[in-house]
Amino acid sequence: MNTRVLGRTGLRVTELCFGTSPLANFRFLYGYEVDDDRAVATVRAALDSPVRFLDTSNGYGEHGESELRIGAALRKAGGLPADYVLATKVDPRFGSTDFGGARVRESYRESLERLGLDRVPLLHLHDPERIGYEASVAPGGPVEALQELKDSGLVDFIGVAGGSLSVLRPLVETGVFDVVLTHNRYTLLDRSAEELIAAAHDLGIGVLNAAPYGGGMLAKGPAASGRYAYREAGDAQAAALLMQQACERHGVPLAAAALQFSLRDPRIASTVVGVSTPERIEQTIALAAHPIPEELWAELAELTPPRSAWIDV
Repeated sequence: MNTRVLGRTGLRVTELCFGTSPLANFRFLYGYEVDDDRAVATVRAALDSPVRFLDTSNGYGEHGESELRIGAALRKAGGLPADYVLATKVDPRFGSTDFGGARVRESYRESLERLGLDRVPLLHLHDPERIGYEASVAPGGPVEALQELKDSGLVDFIGVAGGSLSVLRPLVETGVFDVVLTHNRYTLLDRSAEELIAAAHDLGIGVLNAAPYGGGMLAKGPAASGRYAYREAGDAQAAALLMQQACERHGVPLAAAALQFSLRDPRIASTVVGVSTPERIEQTIALAAHPIPEELWAELAELTPPRSAWIDV
């Protein structure tokens, strides 16, 4: 598995990262649940795979189910492998809007307890759009608390992970964060995050790109899913159908093209793909290695929806 340097952190990470939001039993988001045994087996498969990067969050599950299940898998595995990078995120309590500094510190303590770890190398501020830019950077707010955790040596690097680019972009430009994670906004169907990625890369900030399948449409196919990024797909569905047809002409799965669109961008240190079964681990690795001719990339570029169809115009 290829590795890349995660910006100025100096951390070498595999070009693939497995995301664990699907292990949180978000039926409203994914339409299915994952039981404990399957979740633990999935994490064990991730630990045994060539991929050495795992992403989770305090808020993945009403009671932190994702982190709890990762912790159970780590205990069964005898601990986190020395060459493995595990990142998590701080969140408000489920259903709460309190995202002050005290909650950030509490969130991190909860995560470490669930995971059974003393520390993680990378800790993200999760979905700051919930409180906005001004509240995020205000004295006593989450950004200040994350800086204090880093300055005190309790975490090596801090990142910001979210959706709304109007909040992510100014946070990246503060220079405080070592890493930025964007999702659903840099895919075959949507280039909303192009300027964010360029700005972060120029600043030496590590870039993680999550949800290359747009919440499933580019993995299951446009006929199976009429939703993109957890909302009605609109014009994106028609574009996805044309892309699927182009891929079929070249003998390439649409999912392989969607994944490799992100992997082939040298500015992106790692691409985060959610997994919910051990089989999904193997499938993702195979899709990352599937041969794709240059002619197909040219065809797909011509089929990209216009900016007016993107999530963040």
